[in-house]
Amino acid sequence: MNIPQHVAIILDGNGRWAKAKGMPRNYGHVQGAKNVERICEDAYHMGIKYLTVYAFSTENWKRSKEEVDALMSLLRNYMKTCVKTAKKNHMRVRVIGDKTGLAKDIQDSIDNLERESKEQDGLNFTIAINYGSRDEICRAVKKMVQEGISAEEITEEMIAAHLDTAGIPDPDLLIRTSGELRLSNYLMWQLAYTEFYFTDTPWPDFNKGELARAIERYNQRDRRYGGVKEGSEGTSG
Repeated sequence: MNIPQHVAIILDGNGRWAKAKGMPRNYGHVQGAKNVERICEDAYHMGIKYLTVYAFSTENWKRSKEEVDALMSLLRNYMKTCVKTAKKNHMRVRVIGDKTGLAKDIQDSIDNLERESKEQDGLNFTIAINYGSRDEICRAVKKMVQEGISAEEITEEMIAAHLDTAGIPDPDLLIRTSGELRLSNYLMWQLAYTEFYFTDTPWPDFNKGELARAIERYNQRDRRYGGVKEGSEGTSG
């Protein structure tokens, strides 16, 4: 089986999963966070080299203060415990998104986690926090302007080098859980030629078997990157 080098996941359905069980939404987020650790291990043992998850978007600030506060508390705890997890599982962790929009103590925890895991040579795990693809592209453009780069110098490669994901290969496979069929402002530049897999399974129930099914479906795809198979017609298929 051809294992995708980089898998990106939109972790969706935590709140609805909890509600279906008669539990508060935060219970779903707690269980979802625990599942991230399990899937990281599964992904690594399956041969996936890069895993990127969408944990908190720039739009998630619009949720109730109670839910946002609970998510930030969960994030604080996760950043601290992830240092030990990263060392145990030889996992390098990076965080993408606008970190300046986060509380100072969370920023410090992120810096510490990235620093402590930098030399690990196992799974490359990236967490998108306070992330929005449009915001990322805007920040990349601002960086290029500040560096004095002229319009004539701008190339796709240069833009990619100024994105949060600089140095990380584009995803081969995107998975979105819980039945929604949209990107939600996630890695829009990077997903240009990525294969998409949508499942009705909510994130807390997404397991190794579900991941294997997604990869099996990925193996059934014909990745042409805009090219045309011999004997076919057209330019967009």
